[in-house]
Amino acid sequence: MTDGKKYSPPSKTVGDAAHAIARAGLSAVPYVGGPAAELFSALINPPLEKRRIVWMEEVGEALQMLEEQFEVSLEALQNNPDFIDTVMHASQIAVRNSQTEKRQALKNAILNTALPNPPEEAIRQICLDLIETFTDWHIRILKIFHNPLAWFEANNRPWPNMSIGGLSSILEAACPELKGRRDFYDQIWKDLYTRGLVNTDHMHTTMSGTGLTQQRTSGIGGALLSLIESPFEENNG
Repeated sequence: MTDGKKYSPPSKTVGDAAHAIARAGLSAVPYVGGPAAELFSALINPPLEKRRIVWMEEVGEALQMLEEQFEVSLEALQNNPDFIDTVMHASQIAVRNSQTEKRQALKNAILNTALPNPPEEAIRQICLDLIETFTDWHIRILKIFHNPLAWFEANNRPWPNMSIGGLSSILEAACPELKGRRDFYDQIWKDLYTRGLVNTDHMHTTMSGTGLTQQRTSGIGGALLSLIESPFEENNG
C-alpha cells in the first residue's frame, strides 16, 4: 500500500513530486510594479493563489491514485520531459479557468500522459490548445456526438422517439437547457466543425433515425476525447 503521508503538503519528499511539478508550471508569470499593479495584485492574487493551490492538490491526489492503481512511478515522471511539458501546458491553462469540465479535462490529459503509451506529443499539444479556447459546452457536445446512444445510456436519458430528424433534436434531448438557444449551440458546433473535430457541417440536416445514432467526431475529435477521458473506472459522460 502507498504511504499517504508522503503526499501530505508541505512535505518535500519524493511523494510530493506531483505538487512540485505543478508549481513549476505555474511560476512563470512576470510581475511589474507600481501602485496600479499593486492594486490589481491585491484584488487578483488571493483568488489566483487559491486556484493554484486547489489545482496542485487535485493533480497531486490524482497522480497518487494513478500510482496506486497503475503502478506508475512518480520518480520516473519527474525525469520524463514529455510529461513535464504536458503538466506545464495544462497547468497554465487550468489556472486561467474556473470551468469545471475544462479543468477536469486538463487534469485527465496529465494523467493519461503519465500512463504507458500516451498520445504523441503533437496530438497532446493540439488538444490542449483546443481545450484552452473551448468552453465546457464544447467538450460536452463533443462527448455526446462521439457515441450518442452510449452517452444517453450512461447518463440515464431516454433516446428520442423519432424516425427522422436533425442532430439538434438529439442535442436538445440530451441537454434540455439548450432548447430555444439555437444560435448558441450552432456557434459551438461551427467551432467544432471549423477546428476539424466533427465531420458534419451543421446540426439541422434531416436524417434517418439510424443516422442520428452515428458517431460525428473526426479522428482528431476522438483523439481529444481519449486524452481527456478519466483513466479511472467512472462515468465519463
